[in-house]
Amino acid sequence: MQRIIIVDSPADWPLDLPDVQVVSGKEYLTTEPFRKQRDIRVFNMCRSYKYQTIGYYVSLLAEARGHKPIPSVSTMQDMKSQAIVKLAADEIDELIQKSLADVKSEEFVLSVYFGKNLAKKYDRLSAQLYRMFHTPFVRAHFHREAGKWQLRKVGPIAAKDIPEAHHGEVVEFAKEYFKGRRTEQAKKPDIRYSIAILMNPQEAMPPSNETAIKRFIKAAEKLHMEAEIIGKDDYSRLGEFDALFIRETTAVNHHTFRFARRAAAEGLVVIDDPESILRCGNKVYLNELLEKNQIPAPRTLVVHRDNTDEIFDKVGLPCVLKQPDSSFSQGVSKADDEVSLKRELAQLFEKSDLLIAQEFLPTEFDWRVGVFDRKPIYLCKYFMAKKDWKVISKDKAGRTLNGRSETIPIELAPKKLISLALKAANLIGDGLYGLDIKQIGSNFCVIEINDNPNIDHGYEDLIRKDDLFLGIMEVFLQRITAAKEGRSYQ
Repeated sequence: MQRIIIVDSPADWPLDLPDVQVVSGKEYLTTEPFRKQRDIRVFNMCRSYKYQTIGYYVSLLAEARGHKPIPSVSTMQDMKSQAIVKLAADEIDELIQKSLADVKSEEFVLSVYFGKNLAKKYDRLSAQLYRMFHTPFVRAHFHREAGKWQLRKVGPIAAKDIPEAHHGEVVEFAKEYFKGRRTEQAKKPDIRYSIAILMNPQEAMPPSNETAIKRFIKAAEKLHMEAEIIGKDDYSRLGEFDALFIRETTAVNHHTFRFARRAAAEGLVVIDDPESILRCGNKVYLNELLEKNQIPAPRTLVVHRDNTDEIFDKVGLPCVLKQPDSSFSQGVSKADDEVSLKRELAQLFEKSDLLIAQEFLPTEFDWRVGVFDRKPIYLCKYFMAKKDWKVISKDKAGRTLNGRSETIPIELAPKKLISLALKAANLIGDGLYGLDIKQIGSNFCVIEINDNPNIDHGYEDLIRKDDLFLGIMEVFLQRITAAKEGRSYQ
């Protein structure tokens, strides 16, 4: 793959890098060879990325040409957004405070060249900033407030602004960077597309176990695609892939959402997409959505500190109380009487201003309908944990207890169940969802719509086996192909 560095004026480029072509932004934008060439990696080092500048258009047209620029337009927008900068800073706050602890002044500027700084003690912080704001040369401005360092802004460094004393080391950083790039490796001739699978090996209850991840990778290979496991530190690598498959528990205030947002902005096929994470990740939103669309659900009340008395009349006791962003039965409790209701409300209000109170419907199991691409893909019964009212519980020692599960052929499911699951899932989108549904007699009601549902080997795949993983990868292939051909999917 050819590497080209785009600058405002090649005459002003101060670094001597082997095997790297340096061209002007105007030449890249207007000459025919660059329009037609496909196997190019663009490093945009123009002095400004502001809207409608040469630097902005270089990355914009590079994306259109399939050149996967660094930085992407979405990265440019991230650097200008105070909200994104703050979110990134919060994620690495401990590292910021530790790295800058010995700085005596109230202001500090860190120059990052391909993820490194000339002072090795800032290497970890530099690497994290580069992963978050994937730009060749980045300058981060910090300010100390009340004894704590805050990241104020992030922006590019123009090549001509690199101090001459830094040139030698910056060249070495660049050589090391280019030497280790995955993009320089030749793709296997039969590989069509690449998929990044985001997961966390240390996660206690991941949505897919290790064997399931291996089955996904194997299924991708059968379709002549390459699937690679990535982690939270691989944010800067998203541009190398054609799709992102998140197999880590998602949340809006979490790196998984940032990954989904960036991947979608860069034109990747994304499961779970950021809209699905937003919609499924908040039970207040889901309650409104289900109620508005007349989807059968337990009696539910959005609770705040001033309407707790309404729980008795509108929901009744016992009731289930939930944090808006609860998952895997965490942040979920049951109030059996007025005393326990007050106790549980007090604890939950410490974490959220709004809660969900839901009618308690005791059942032996919950139906789980897996839906992807607006079609049912698996059906399970998740039984309650032993001597408990939840599927996942904890004993007195803090150990996790899971109820057993039973996988059932979809064709044997009650038609009303599948119909309700699809109707509810379609309100969210065409992504991958897990519908928790209770059956009361011959009637069904939706408890939750989950993005990022469990797909574990030995459980959800017991009926379809490898076909379950292959079917999901086939949808990725169809969506990637449609995106590459510039047409809408379905």
